[in-house]
Amino acid sequence: MADKNEKPKREGRLQRFIRETTAELKRVSWPSGPEARRLTGIVILVLFVMALFLGLVDWGASELLKLALGV
Repeated sequence: MADKNEKPKREGRLQRFIRETTAELKRVSWPSGPEARRLTGIVILVLFVMALFLGLVDWGASELLKLALGV
């Protein structure tokens, strides 16, 4: 009898999860197409600038380490 009681609970939890997830997605404020493209461009630009900055810091640290070790 325990098996019969466990199955509806699992199905109920899954159904509740799907129902709550669907309701939450309906409340999301989705960006428009142009806004999404603009924000994507900003993200790509920031990633490029950060990669350049971190690359320069890495290069500088390598050069300082070479100087310190006399290599």
